[in-house]
Amino acid sequence: MRHWFLSLWIATLLLAIATGCGLVKSVGRNPEGEALAHLDTLSNYKNGGFENLAELSDSTVKRNKLLLLFHNRSKITRPSRSLPWVKTNLKTLTAPAPTVVWFGHSSLLIKTHQGNILIDPVFSNHAGPVPGLVTAFQGTTNYHAKDMPPIDVLIISHDHYDHLDYRTLRKLKDHIKMAIVPLGVGSDLVYWGFDRKKIIELNWNQGVTLPGGLRITATPAQHRSNRTYSKANKTLWASYVIQAGNYRLFYGGDSGYGSLFKEIGQQYGPFDLALLECGQYSPNWPWAHLWFGQAAQAAIDLRAGMLQPIHWARFEAADHAWNEPIKKLLPAAEKLGVPVNVPRIGEPYALGNPPKKAVWWNFE
Repeated sequence: MRHWFLSLWIATLLLAIATGCGLVKSVGRNPEGEALAHLDTLSNYKNGGFENLAELSDSTVKRNKLLLLFHNRSKITRPSRSLPWVKTNLKTLTAPAPTVVWFGHSSLLIKTHQGNILIDPVFSNHAGPVPGLVTAFQGTTNYHAKDMPPIDVLIISHDHYDHLDYRTLRKLKDHIKMAIVPLGVGSDLVYWGFDRKKIIELNWNQGVTLPGGLRITATPAQHRSNRTYSKANKTLWASYVIQAGNYRLFYGGDSGYGSLFKEIGQQYGPFDLALLECGQYSPNWPWAHLWFGQAAQAAIDLRAGMLQPIHWARFEAADHAWNEPIKKLLPAAEKLGVPVNVPRIGEPYALGNPPKKAVWWNFE
């Protein structure tokens, strides 16, 4: 079985030459000219790239990644059969409270009275610069761009392929009223045909209130960015605070654990729901993702009333078993007294309702 990391590395290496010629549109475009000059004035942009808040000593340690590549690799990194899913008419879906629909990995639709929010949509069924790389699991490919309702705001957390998908956004761009992205990511969207006037770029702790009343604030995350291996951290990564009326949600994007969660909780919490990653951790990137039960502790730090795990159950992006993340998270959350909502793909969850607890992932 082809390993996703090696395949992606080879593909992006080969694409680097073509990217310089503008031949591979999906790779996007980093900030240039005035946009780049603005980044150079920011405190979190140094030496040609964005930096995390915390000093990450292990991020600079020279590791032999070829040896780590197959470190303790599970035999069930992909499920043996189709994942269960629920068919929901997203265009007619209504609820008295904000309603979250998860499409696997980190793609989410949140329907609120103040507007429809689409987060990190990937409906091309792969997470790489070209089709065939990092393909989606069976059962996770039943929702498409055409199934989405009109989108009042698109939220992007960072520029990695499993969160920022060219083919999906190309199909959606005429149905999106406004896009909110971290600093620098707007250059990708403009390159792909988005109207610059419909893009809002935010630095950490900057927010905006949209015409419908939604309040979106970008908050820190501990991660990195790049769409080729030659140019890293040219754009920012972020988590988000989403306020819809009296409800408050937190979307973590991709982030390793750190004091930032407690600081966000103190400044912006409490939250009705925290959407936090629980999978795709690896010794190759030990500080960039939440490991095992860390999402439960992060939910405590955020002062979240409920946790919903994301960033799992769609793509094979690490060496662990496909369902290991949820199996590790649930006992950690129970120990800390954190309620966990684990819906099936496409299954709506309205805030205030009891969490979804059906165990649908217990197979290899």
